[in-house]
Amino acid sequence: MNRLEGNAALVTGGSRGIGAAVALRLAEEGADVALTYEKNEVRATEVVERIKAVGRRALAVRADSADPAALTAAVDEAAAVFGRLDILVNNAGVFPVGPIEDVGPAELDRTLAVNVRAPFEASRAAVRHMGRGGRIVSIGSNIADRAVFPGMALYSMSKTALAGMTKGLARELGPRGITVNLVHPGPTDTDANPADGPNAEAIAGLTALGRYARPSEIAATVAHLASAEGGYLTGATIRVDGGFTA
Repeated sequence: MNRLEGNAALVTGGSRGIGAAVALRLAEEGADVALTYEKNEVRATEVVERIKAVGRRALAVRADSADPAALTAAVDEAAAVFGRLDILVNNAGVFPVGPIEDVGPAELDRTLAVNVRAPFEASRAAVRHMGRGGRIVSIGSNIADRAVFPGMALYSMSKTALAGMTKGLARELGPRGITVNLVHPGPTDTDANPADGPNAEAIAGLTALGRYARPSEIAATVAHLASAEGGYLTGATIRVDGGFTA
């Protein structure tokens, strides 16, 4: 598949989990791919090498998504190295869990900085480099639609905000030929939430399909939205959740 031949992409938080799967899928479909990471340089380098192995250019940039200047610099560096930027995937996120009484100002501020402000700032930086056919895809969460466990209020709030951003940017950028969409994954088998974890059976049981997603299944939807075939989808929230919200 070469649906993305000639395109350049940036995936925030692309060193592991869904972000790594998205970066690899975009490369497999023909895009050059940059990714940001905060701490794990080894994992980021592994993803870069896998991208290069399929014949695409790759770049890893250390950037804390809570730092607007660092994030903007990462976007600009990706565009400079590749000579263009066509696709932005806002994937980086934090996952706070705990009673509302235990949420302090620092945790609140960092969650909103990474999960809400960073997608906005990255999008703001990216559109300066995008022409017609540009694509912005944000990764949300099924918890924005259905918070079935206690202690999820802060995370749910932060991911719900992406729906409003997606609709607003879709309207604003539509006349420029840039689409903006949101993907809500359901429970997905990653290091942070393994399908064989202590609560996995209960979590999987909340889906209609009774199982976790593979990261590649989320990546497939992102790749479609990034392609020309997804060009008439904008302002949409797509739930790849195994029927979690059915």
